[in-house]
Amino acid sequence: MSTKENELRVGMVGYAFMGAAHSQAWRTVNRVYDLPARARMALICGRDSAKVAEAADRLGWQEHTTDWRELVNRPDIDVVDICTPGDSHAEIALAALAAGKHVLCEKPLANTVAEAREMAAAAATARAGGARSMCGFNYRRVPAVALMRQLVADGRLGEIRHVRATYLQDWIVDPQFPLVWRLRKEVSGSGALGDIGAHIIDLTQYVTGQLISGVSAVTETFVKERPLPAESSGLAAQADGAGAATGPVTVDDAAIFVARLDGGALATYEATRFATGRKNALRVEINGSLGSVAFDLERLNELEFLDATRPAAEQGFNRILVTEAEHPYLSAWWPPGHIIGYEHSFTHQMRDFIEAVATGVDPSPSFDEALQVQLVLDAVTRSAELGSSWAEVEPSLAPVAA
Repeated sequence: MSTKENELRVGMVGYAFMGAAHSQAWRTVNRVYDLPARARMALICGRDSAKVAEAADRLGWQEHTTDWRELVNRPDIDVVDICTPGDSHAEIALAALAAGKHVLCEKPLANTVAEAREMAAAAATARAGGARSMCGFNYRRVPAVALMRQLVADGRLGEIRHVRATYLQDWIVDPQFPLVWRLRKEVSGSGALGDIGAHIIDLTQYVTGQLISGVSAVTETFVKERPLPAESSGLAAQADGAGAATGPVTVDDAAIFVARLDGGALATYEATRFATGRKNALRVEINGSLGSVAFDLERLNELEFLDATRPAAEQGFNRILVTEAEHPYLSAWWPPGHIIGYEHSFTHQMRDFIEAVATGVDPSPSFDEALQVQLVLDAVTRSAELGSSWAEVEPSLAPVAA
């Protein structure tokens, strides 16, 4: 905590899609929630001096820099928020933790299991000195998802038997869409698997309280060469003109796998960026011995819930509109029936992070939890490389390599 009482001074690395989402949340969180500390948007970092200056002004940051090491080592920065591509997560997080900073890192935690193990070990060491760390799986903070978890934890579904999860997008269906960083393994670590598959892995484990223990997987890259990008590298990037040079796509376009959870449930997962017509279609359904519940991100204020203990003549999926004050996170927002959106999940994430840091509690998902997701991603990759053979998920408590 900074010398100014009850203030957390935040430095954020990155200012594109996730940087904008995180900035909106940092700007909003203390205006909505009564928290034990106030976040101050002190410093933003990006590689391009003109662009990061513009981003600082547009997003609401007090200062800007092009050197993340300066940000990490400044004594007036309490929190380092990492919103960069995966190839820099480990280096920045390790430096920040060594400097005694609290760290919020976007998902997936790292590009490799080795990096994730090192980050989790560093987080454990830093925790002893009071520095807290969390990985940004924001969909946990959608109120309907939190309610879904509560229904499972309260035993309303009984014994969990099936988990069904899909995350479908279509933004690279066009073979002329350029070779942005998300399509290069050396930067992103993996394709649809790590980008969106990580979300449904974390979300289903969070909701059910069960961990994936083994998988059988298949992955595919449908478009293997793409034109090199022009200056923009985001989701709306453009190719570098007609006749542009091309480069190889080195990640998966789609990943599908079956899994067994350690509580006995069977599960299926599908993550693809080639589901034509699907923009951001995340859906999870849980089937239990006493009922079922389903969540659809494109209807994020709703749950479908079936109570199988009701008389047969009264059974059917009911729509729960998750906007009541007693629902998770919603007491500070609007009157019942007034819906919230995607960006609110990040505000809720910052709320939980600030509260944990200010009260000396470990936030969740921790780097240890994020490491476990990384180990599932690794098992999926290993299975696909071995012709869909069964791959056990390695234990997260294995020793870190020297």
